[in-house]
Amino acid sequence: MKTAIAEKQTTYLENFKEKITSLSNDLEGKYSDKLLLTKELSRTLVSFQDNKSRPEYRWYKFKEGFSASLIEYLLNKYKISGRVLDIFAGSGTTLFVASEYGLQSEGIEISEICQKIIKARGLLQNEFADNDFCELKNFISEKKWQNIENKTVLNELRITRGAYPLETKESIEKFLTAIAQEKNKNVQGILEFALLCVLESVSYTRKDGQYLRWDDRSGRRVSVKKPFNKGLIPDFEIAISQKVNEIIQDLRFGQNELFKNETKREEIKLQKGSCLEILPKLETEVYNGLITSPPYCNRYDYTRTYALELALLGIDEKGLVNLRQHMLSCTVENKAKDLLSINPKWKKAIEIADNQKLLQKILEFLENERLEGRLNNSGIVRMVRGYFYEMACVIAESVRVLKKDAPLIMVNDNVRYAGVSIPVDLILSDFAENLGFKVENILVLPNGKGNSSQQMGEHGREVLRKCVYVWRKI
Repeated sequence: MKTAIAEKQTTYLENFKEKITSLSNDLEGKYSDKLLLTKELSRTLVSFQDNKSRPEYRWYKFKEGFSASLIEYLLNKYKISGRVLDIFAGSGTTLFVASEYGLQSEGIEISEICQKIIKARGLLQNEFADNDFCELKNFISEKKWQNIENKTVLNELRITRGAYPLETKESIEKFLTAIAQEKNKNVQGILEFALLCVLESVSYTRKDGQYLRWDDRSGRRVSVKKPFNKGLIPDFEIAISQKVNEIIQDLRFGQNELFKNETKREEIKLQKGSCLEILPKLETEVYNGLITSPPYCNRYDYTRTYALELALLGIDEKGLVNLRQHMLSCTVENKAKDLLSINPKWKKAIEIADNQKLLQKILEFLENERLEGRLNNSGIVRMVRGYFYEMACVIAESVRVLKKDAPLIMVNDNVRYAGVSIPVDLILSDFAENLGFKVENILVLPNGKGNSSQQMGEHGREVLRKCVYVWRKI
């Protein structure tokens, strides 16, 4: 039998959740005519999956990205022309598709991995000559790294130690030395890119949502209920040779088949760093469209899942922490940012977030859960607050840099914490409407996404919307 205190607490929680549900229903009612179930938008299209077999876009498996086919669909549907911006550029899908359409494409990206991917693809498209291809093929066919004696020591982080079979680690170190000795800078850049592309496949790890999952063969003790075996781990020489040959094959195919039209690819411009710091420096009303997908409010820590690549690029433990902090808040380890010190003009955006009733009630609920010890991580409240306040500032800057009537198109997911669903799509759309956008549509995928096993175990299953927002500057 429940005690009086327990019953009182249960009633309190039920009332809290009922208030959140009521506010959420009110907001959904406000945008009910904008929520549009869109059968063309499959999970495959609005993810990396559709890129797996697509030349050029398949080289690096950036799981958090969307497909090139989605960008083509959006450019055609919304007739975007002129100058296009992606403020969370990722591996550059928006930038490269827009470039193929003859549009000026510009991006902002904080991850050095993604910066390398975009740079390498630009190099291959614009600067790689026939002699470069010959030297690249010779490097691989002659296996120039095999006879290296004084090999480079592979940089490691705590999270990446023991990530490779010993023979693979030695081959990577020899390969790095051979790259450093390569005199052709174009070839050198593509070899480093190809190495980034194969790291996960030749390792004992697999990117798995919030974590870097470890194969039992690594000998690394991890707290998992079921043994994990990722299957065949390819030999390094085979993996790197196949990747370089795939790159060469795709480019040759592209030159002969894919781009027979006379549209000239425009040069891509990329600014390196946080969009919170770079966006305020961009010119006002110069872009004809903005297509992007921010990190989701889902606790995914990209500095962990992409730790192999970051270590290869030389980042140390301090650099990892610094990168995590400068990214948009989406992980429980993010500390609160002083947004007004970044840009005092964001006062209005912050006030809009302060006055968003549903958001504030959700934050109040999560804080109560934290104080009662019912959150599985106390950093969730800080993360959710940081995410929405930072996104309010991002939306404010996006309004400023877009031309009148220009669309902002954003891919994002709703999330759930402590049994409460957070309609990210509705809250951000409400921000947008108060900052100078008209909500044209919220395109809803036919199949939503599920919850984490922990959420389902404790609170039951609830399908969450996965959407593409279409806002237009007034």
